[in-house]
Amino acid sequence: MLYCLLDGHARTSTELGIVAEVSASTASAHLARLKEERLVTVLAQGKHRYYRLDGEIVSSALEALMVVAGRSVGTFVPTTPSRLRNARACYDHMAGSLGVSLHDRFSELKWLVIHSDGTDYDLSPAGAKALAALGIDAAAVRALRRRFAYACIDWSERRPHIGGALGAALLTCALRRRWLIKDLDSRILRVTRAGQREFHSRFGIHA
Repeated sequence: MLYCLLDGHARTSTELGIVAEVSASTASAHLARLKEERLVTVLAQGKHRYYRLDGEIVSSALEALMVVAGRSVGTFVPTTPSRLRNARACYDHMAGSLGVSLHDRFSELKWLVIHSDGTDYDLSPAGAKALAALGIDAAAVRALRRRFAYACIDWSERRPHIGGALGAALLTCALRRRWLIKDLDSRILRVTRAGQREFHSRFGIHA
C-alpha cells in the first residue's frame, strides 16, 4: 500500500486493498494503523476518503528501502478520456491536469501557504499581489462565507487542485478573460489559444 502511494497520487482504501490483494475490512484496518503511525494521511472529500503518504520523510524512507530491496514502483496510468482529463470544472473550480498543474505551480512559487492541517491554504503576500494583477481581490474572496482554499483531490489525476472560494475565483477569472470556454453539455473546459499563451506566460505551465 505504501509503495503504491509513492508516486504521489492519492487512492481510496478499496483501490489500496486491491493492490495489496486483501479484503476491504483488512485494508481499512491496515490503513487505520498506518494513519495512527503517521505514515499516511487521509483526506475526506464528499463520500470518498483518499489516502496519501504523510510527507517527504515517509517517501524518503520508502525510497531508501527500495534501493536496498532493488525494486521499483509501477507508473500511475489514468483511464479518464483525454478531453475530460485535461481541463474540467469540479463544482465551481478548475480541475483536471490543468487544475493540478496550477496548484503545483502556485506551490512552487510559494503563493500558497499551507495550514497546519495540511489541506487548507492561505495566500502569501506574493500570491495576493499576483492575483490582484488578474483582478482577483483576495480580501473579498476571503470574506465570502465559505472555505477559502483547500487541497481538493482530483479524481482523474489523484493529486490536489485548488478548491474553495479561491479556486472558484480563479475559474471565474479564466472564463471572463476567455482563457477557458465551458462545454455546453458537459464539465469539459476548452483552453483557448489566448489561454495557452496566458497560462504559460503568467504561470509557466502548458495548458
